[in-house]
Amino acid sequence: MKAYKLPNIDEELETVILANGEFPSNSIPLSIFNKSKYLVCCDGAINHLSNTEKQPNAIIGDCDSLSEENLLKYADIIHRISEQETNDLTKAVHFCARQNRRKITILGATGKREDHTIANVSLLCEYMMVADVEMITDHGVFVAIDKPSVFSCFPKQQVSLFCIDRCSITSHGLVYPIIDQIFTNWWQATLNEAIEDEFTIETTGRTIVYRAF
Repeated sequence: MKAYKLPNIDEELETVILANGEFPSNSIPLSIFNKSKYLVCCDGAINHLSNTEKQPNAIIGDCDSLSEENLLKYADIIHRISEQETNDLTKAVHFCARQNRRKITILGATGKREDHTIANVSLLCEYMMVADVEMITDHGVFVAIDKPSVFSCFPKQQVSLFCIDRCSITSHGLVYPIIDQIFTNWWQATLNEAIEDEFTIETTGRTIVYRAF
């Protein structure tokens, strides 16, 4: 059974993608950003770096959001992908996967526009086909699963499930038990709560799991 730990402030993660949503302010994603060993920026996100000392290792996108100054400054690490069938975040994930970077953390993918937030979270179900991807926000962490998985947590931690596929879900270790239940709308498996220091979700379909900080 695959296990998912909680992110923490001491982590030095290998591969981090910074999207062009709201820049992290919570200490956990901010620390992960600062300690990242390999940082990929979606092209519009590069503007967030002007107030930091962090330098990207790669910039991915169609480059329509880059200033002339940044086009020149970062010319050696820009990977221009002009096709419009996917967004810049998806291009960045696949760029990392092609480099055999199979454990990826996404920051800055929420906030600003709600439609972008929903789209980015839902894309986790596609990204899990090519890499182990988590999305960390100022308020919690999202991961997508399609098989039984165990999650690190803490007592009374808020937990929500979003079922993309209509499939049977069973939970262990949550205040409100789920037993072989099929959910037909995203809200139906939200606002649950952990009991101890781990919980298990049994599923065979695409399910997004959220743990609040």
